[in-house]
Amino acid sequence: MRRFAVITLVLFLLIPGQAAFSQGASPQEKINLVFAGDILLDGFVGDQIANYGVNFPFAKVAPVLKKADIAFANLETPVSVRGKAAEKSFAFRSKPAALAGLNYAGIDGVTVANNHILDFGQDAMLDTLVHLDKYKIGHTGAGKNSNEAFKPYIQTVKDKKIAILGVSRVLSSPSWYAGKNNPGAASAYTPEPMLGAIKKSAKENDYTIVYIHWNNEFKDYPEPYARSLAKQMIDSGADIIIGAHSHCLMGIEYYKHKPIYYSLGNFVFNRSTRGGDKTVHSMLVNFEISKNSVKGRITPVKITGGQPGFMGKGYNKDTISRMNQLSFNARIAADGEVSEKQ
Repeated sequence: MRRFAVITLVLFLLIPGQAAFSQGASPQEKINLVFAGDILLDGFVGDQIANYGVNFPFAKVAPVLKKADIAFANLETPVSVRGKAAEKSFAFRSKPAALAGLNYAGIDGVTVANNHILDFGQDAMLDTLVHLDKYKIGHTGAGKNSNEAFKPYIQTVKDKKIAILGVSRVLSSPSWYAGKNNPGAASAYTPEPMLGAIKKSAKENDYTIVYIHWNNEFKDYPEPYARSLAKQMIDSGADIIIGAHSHCLMGIEYYKHKPIYYSLGNFVFNRSTRGGDKTVHSMLVNFEISKNSVKGRITPVKITGGQPGFMGKGYNKDTISRMNQLSFNARIAADGEVSEKQ
C-alpha cells in the first residue's frame, strides 16, 4: 500500500447505524480514495503518446493520484492488438504499452464496464484484462462470464475492505452483456445480477462503491431512470455512486446521506467535436474515510491537448459554481467541500 499523504478533502457522510468517527483520528487511521473520469488512450491521445511517451497524458495530475491509497478511473477502451472494429460511429482500441502510463500515474484500478470495451470483440476485451493484470492494474466490470464481470475490485487499506464494482447501463447490444457462459460487460439494464452483487459486496466488505456508466452523452442532468437506479443501489448496500459516460460534468445528489456523483466527465480524452467546450471540464473526487464516516472534496481539472491539469482560482470558482447549479440536494463550498443541504 502506498505511503499516506494528508489531503484536505470534503463531504461529510455518516453511515446509518454506525457511530461517527473521532475528530482526532490520526493520519494513519485515514483512508484516502481518488476517482477520475474517462480514460482513452487511442485517437488524438494515442498520437500524443506516440509523440511524447506513455506518461505524457498524466504528467500534470500524477503527483495527486500517487498520494491516494486507491486511485481509480474508467478505462474507455479495449487494450489489444487483436479484433475487428464493431460497426459503430466510434470504435476504440489502444496499445498495451500505453498502460504503463496508468502505472506512472499511480492508478490502482479501473472499471471497464462501458460502451467501448467490446469495440473490437470478445477477444480484444479479454486481452484487455490480461494486459491490465500484466501491468498490475486492478479491474472490474467485464470478464469471461457474469460471475467474473460482476466481481468487484477489492483492496484492504488500513484494515478496511474497500470494494469498487463496475457496471454499465450503456452497452451497444445484448450480445455485450456478460452471461453465465458468455464473455462481456457487467450489465445494469436489469436489477439482477447487479443488485445481488452489491448486496453480496456490502456484506463482505466495509465500503462498497459502484462506478456506473449511464445517462446520455453531453447532457447536463441525469435521466429519471438513473436517479431511481442510484437509490436502488444504495438501498442494496452501496455507500458511494460514481458515474460516467456523459463526457461532461453532472451534479451531485444525496440519498440516505450517501453521495451520488452522476458524472465526473472526461479525464484523459480526445476533444469532442459534438460536445463542445463542456467536454474539457473535468474533476477529481476525493474521499477520506475515517472510522465510520466519509469526507470528500472535488478538485476541478481542465483537459488541454488530451492532458488533464489543475488550473487557477478563477477556473475553480467557475467549475464549482457550475456544479452547484447542476447539483440537487448537495452544496459545494468554495474550496471544493461537498455537503448535504439540510
